[in-house]
Amino acid sequence: MCCATIRATPNVRLACQLRPTCGIEVTPLLPPLAAAEDGRDPIDIALGTERIVAILFVDIRGFTGLAERRLPYDVVFILNRYFATAGRAVVTAGGRIDKFIGDGMMALFGVDGGPESGCRNALVAARLLSDYLREFNAALAGDIGEPLRIGIGLHVGPVIIGEIGYRTNRQMTAIGDAVNIASRLESMAKAADVELVLSEDTATRAGVDLSAFPLQTIEIRGRGDGLSVRFIERAGIIPV
Repeated sequence: MCCATIRATPNVRLACQLRPTCGIEVTPLLPPLAAAEDGRDPIDIALGTERIVAILFVDIRGFTGLAERRLPYDVVFILNRYFATAGRAVVTAGGRIDKFIGDGMMALFGVDGGPESGCRNALVAARLLSDYLREFNAALAGDIGEPLRIGIGLHVGPVIIGEIGYRTNRQMTAIGDAVNIASRLESMAKAADVELVLSEDTATRAGVDLSAFPLQTIEIRGRGDGLSVRFIERAGIIPV
C-alpha cells in the first residue's frame, strides 16, 4: 500500500515508508478504535490538518449603539439581512464562512486551492463586501437610517483546521496566530476609520499591486520584525 492508495495529502507518509534515525513525533490520522478498512477512506479535514490560508474578519462599526435604539425583532432582522449580504460576498469569492461572532464574521480562503488563490479571493471578497454593503444601505435606508459601516482585516498564514467543539456543538474552524493577527487588523481598521487593513504578505501572495495605499509597520506580539500592513479607506476601490 502507498500514500496514493489511501489518497493521502503530499505531506503524509506511511509508517512502513519511514526509516527513523532519531526521535520523531507522530500524528494519528484515524481514531484509536478504527479498523484497517477505515484507512481506505480519504483523510477527513475535520480530523485536523495544517494549511496556509487567508483569513478575513469583518465587523460592523457602532452596531451596539444602533441595537440599543431598536426593538429586538428589528435588531435580528437587520443583522440577518446584513449577514446574508456579507455571506454572499464570501461565497461568491470562493471562501468559506467560518463563524459569526456577534455582529462580526470570520471567513477562510484557500483551504483547498492554496494560499495564492486564497489571498486573491479574499481581496475579491473584501471588494464585494464594500460594494454589497452600499446596495444593502440603499435597500434598507428607511429601516436603519444612518448607513452601516464595516471594518475588514485580512491576513495570511499557517493555521490548524479541524472540527472542534463538544458533542453536537462542533464545527469546522481554524486556530492559530494568523487568525489572531487577522482579528487585530480588523480592529485596527475601525480604529483608523478605514474599511480595510491587510498585511502586505496577503497582497504579495495575491499578486496585486497596492503600492498606492499607505504602508505601515506595526508591532505584533511574538514577531520581532513587526508586520507590514496597508490601510485602504474603501475596499471597493482595490484593483482586483
